[in-house]
Amino acid sequence: MSEGVRRIVTGHDANGVAVVVKDAPAHNIVTSPNRPGVVIYNLWATDSMPCRIDGPEETTDRKLGLEPKPNGTNFRIIDFPPESTYIDKVSGEMASQAFSETMGASHALDSSGKQRHPFMHATKTVDYAICLEGEIVCILDDSEITMKAGDVMVQRGTNHAWSNQSDSNCKMAFVLMDGARG
Repeated sequence: MSEGVRRIVTGHDANGVAVVVKDAPAHNIVTSPNRPGVVIYNLWATDSMPCRIDGPEETTDRKLGLEPKPNGTNFRIIDFPPESTYIDKVSGEMASQAFSETMGASHALDSSGKQRHPFMHATKTVDYAICLEGEIVCILDDSEITMKAGDVMVQRGTNHAWSNQSDSNCKMAFVLMDGARG
């Protein structure tokens, strides 16, 4: 399992010199007993576009939802352990609780009754997904695609689930950007 995530934030001092303003382990860490072993490291959030370069030096001292605020972004890393140890025990109720408790997003879950995975969901976002370590399967409505370390995906508001079907941890980075349909 992961040893955490080091988060470095840069900025400028009073004279305009580029400096490191924070260098510490990520502190906004989210887990849920309804998805055992999954660890979410919320690293940064913006609340508007364009982003303020001279904005706050800390943006994760609050609960961050699955989706960013309107016109905002969320940056996070998620550790996905092998799901073979728990996935057969996950009910729809547990999946709903995992999304509502950890990210206030039970509305994003697929409730069609046709979902291919208990954690199928869709957000009104464009997401950049980067596989940093291990491998993971992105399950879509009609197909699956395996991502390995170094692979990237642009997720455009589609119904999907992340499933670690391997025997080792997978570490993924995600940048979620508020989106619009139509």
